[in-house]
Amino acid sequence: MRRAMALARAAAEAGEVPVGAVVVDTASGAVIAAAHNRVEAERDPTAHAEILAIRAAGDRLGSPRLAGCDLYVTLEPCPMCAQAIAFARLRRLYFAAYDPKGGGVEHGPRIFTQPTCHHRPEIYGGIGEGEAAAMLRAFFARRRD
Repeated sequence: MRRAMALARAAAEAGEVPVGAVVVDTASGAVIAAAHNRVEAERDPTAHAEILAIRAAGDRLGSPRLAGCDLYVTLEPCPMCAQAIAFARLRRLYFAAYDPKGGGVEHGPRIFTQPTCHHRPEIYGGIGEGEAAAMLRAFFARRRD
């Protein structure tokens, strides 16, 4: 999660919403891919940290399925990212801050509880929540000034 937090800080410095994501091989503990939000830089509404990290991990491993991998992300994934996590068959999802407004895991549509969702990772939320939430609050406070 420390690496994801560092990526989130880099995202904020680049003017992006501070979210970082890291895909880790569960057997070796090696980082397979890492990314931060690049929505503004790429002018792409799908360039969320989770999507970018999942794409990079798939490329690196040569497979769209990442069953032997875990995802660490600094914010509860949105519905789009939650569905990508399911499609990628990630083993576990670890996230820091909860997102009552835009989340899709513990809030909103709760993607993994839907009958149409064919894969549900193990979910661990609130890891480093204080740091991630403070980073998000500070980022949006600066935007309002």
